[in-house]
Amino acid sequence: YEGLDCLQVQALYLGGISEKTGMEKIMNGEDDDEFIGFATLPDQVHRKAVRRGFDFTLMVVGESGLGKSTLINSLFLTELYKDREIPTVLDTVNRTVAIEKKQLEIEEKGVRVKLTIVDTPGFNDAVNAENSHTAIVDYVDQQFQQYYSDESGLNRRNIIDNRVHCCLYFISPYG
Repeated sequence: YEGLDCLQVQALYLGGISEKTGMEKIMNGEDDDEFIGFATLPDQVHRKAVRRGFDFTLMVVGESGLGKSTLINSLFLTELYKDREIPTVLDTVNRTVAIEKKQLEIEEKGVRVKLTIVDTPGFNDAVNAENSHTAIVDYVDQQFQQYYSDESGLNRRNIIDNRVHCCLYFISPYG
């Protein structure tokens, strides 16, 4: 980078000027003064995001036996629910909704995804399932509130995004 000033080297580093044609232009004095380099910002953001990876939270909601675990295991080619026990009839009478989180990291073609599966065993399984949705709504609201307070704080470098990005709701075919 001999013969280049600081701004020209920085433009090369940020990707504002391609190395081959940009170097030739600068060395020959043909530098285009109208070219700043923000045209490559989408590419820079994309490269940074791919390098850092993505967080994705998937919530699955539905009664027992509708295939939630089977779908998740098939989608992500993993066995998330190895040690799950099937509840007895007596357990389901007064069962409440629990929230279980499982995390795994997937890498495909150089892109890393930190996947969080939020499962809701016990949803609508009790005899009186009138208020079984409240635990799920409270959880989603709590995660959004936590993210909002983290974003509003002073230190925003290492914010963990636990918001629910997608919710798959399984409807029973029996009504």
